[in-house]
Amino acid sequence: MTKPILLDAPNLGELEKKYLIECIDSTFVSSVGKNIDIFENKFAQYLKAKRAVSTQSGTAAIHLALYELGIGPGDEVIVPVITFIATVNPIKYVGATPVFADVDPETWNIDPKEIENHITERTKAIIPVHLYGNPCDMDKIMEISKKYNIPVIEDATESLGATYKGQFTGTFGELNAFSFNGNKIMTTGGGGMIVTNDENKADHLKFLVNQARDSSKGYYHPEIGFNYRMTNLEASLGLAQFERLPEFLSKKRKFAEIYKEGFKNNDKIIFQKSYAGAESSYWLTSIKIESNKSIPEIQEELKEKGIPTRRVFMPIVEFPPYKEYKKEEYKNAYEIYEKGLNLPGSTVNNYEQVEYI
Repeated sequence: MTKPILLDAPNLGELEKKYLIECIDSTFVSSVGKNIDIFENKFAQYLKAKRAVSTQSGTAAIHLALYELGIGPGDEVIVPVITFIATVNPIKYVGATPVFADVDPETWNIDPKEIENHITERTKAIIPVHLYGNPCDMDKIMEISKKYNIPVIEDATESLGATYKGQFTGTFGELNAFSFNGNKIMTTGGGGMIVTNDENKADHLKFLVNQARDSSKGYYHPEIGFNYRMTNLEASLGLAQFERLPEFLSKKRKFAEIYKEGFKNNDKIIFQKSYAGAESSYWLTSIKIESNKSIPEIQEELKEKGIPTRRVFMPIVEFPPYKEYKKEEYKNAYEIYEKGLNLPGSTVNNYEQVEYI
């Protein structure tokens, strides 16, 4: 192979340089600048949502969503036991209690039956995670939300461009979070976004991210706010990446096709499946491997062949701050962790490299 295979590196080029140089030349590189509003508006239009509010990260977006819904001490929030830690930490930021649910063995996403089994009178939110870009069963989750009057906050940080029955992920819940970290489908370097159809909540969130400053009175702050603003520099990079989003999604989906074709006769390789009517963004194509070798052993052999991989997320209840919340076996999650592997998905890679993998 002439160039290295990359796991999840960002795809940056001349368009990004152009937008960034224009931003630098304008001198509006911080939290004032036209590109922030332009980026938010284009993002909302793409998703067919009413509003998008930019943040400093996907973590900040989840934190603000919980805060805006008034969730705090004594409240419970149901989350999948397999996800990135950033889904769960914000629950602790607001003083609430995470309640972990097992995942579906085929899609690896939170099992709606398990959500319902964990609802109590203290449940104040459900956070489904579209793991690795693969949409959750949003029909059943929204039915549960309506039945018990519990709001949904979608963690769509890995699933930009994914759809469930024709509707984009990150548009089903009351407040929904996206991430533009360097390894995501598109990047602003850091950065995130809250998407909602509630205009009043969007206005208040926009106010909160800027230290809750009432600029009509100068530096006047009528409530506690956050320094969670996206910069104009980041938004400029986001606008360039956003123009290329169709290219990125098309390439990731083609990678998934190549992987599936390559392994179609191998019964030891089991792909993360999608629900009927769901189309993954394939942030990372993910598999389970039935083997006598451990995942670290397999990773080491692949590394020697120039193929970087990543283990599936460890169940959150294995981490010291969350061990006390382990209330059951989470059989499906642990099996996925023991056998799961993420394959290279960076759009810097080419199709020949994926064939090689």
